[in-house]
Amino acid sequence: MVIGVCRFELVLEDNCSLKGKRSVIRPLVAHVRQRFNVAIAEVDDHDDWERAVLGFAVVSTDAAQTSRMVQSVIDFIDRDVDAALGFYEVEHIHAF
Repeated sequence: MVIGVCRFELVLEDNCSLKGKRSVIRPLVAHVRQRFNVAIAEVDDHDDWERAVLGFAVVSTDAAQTSRMVQSVIDFIDRDVDAALGFYEVEHIHAF
């Protein structure tokens, strides 16, 4: 079993409130969950309305498949979200 974990930052340049941040993050989380069947959540900087740090995880039996899934989610976020993708870091954990 291979677990792919990704932590990434979204820079919300045109945002001016936590309410505005939620209006970007909630639909993103719902869409990523539905489209890719991954676990995703905001994991840091909850009170910072200019940026959001989120993380997601995927599980597969194959490391190559895990890498493809992680990259697909990152590509989707970079392409389809109304925020700039800041950093992202990926870790693969081989279990059992």
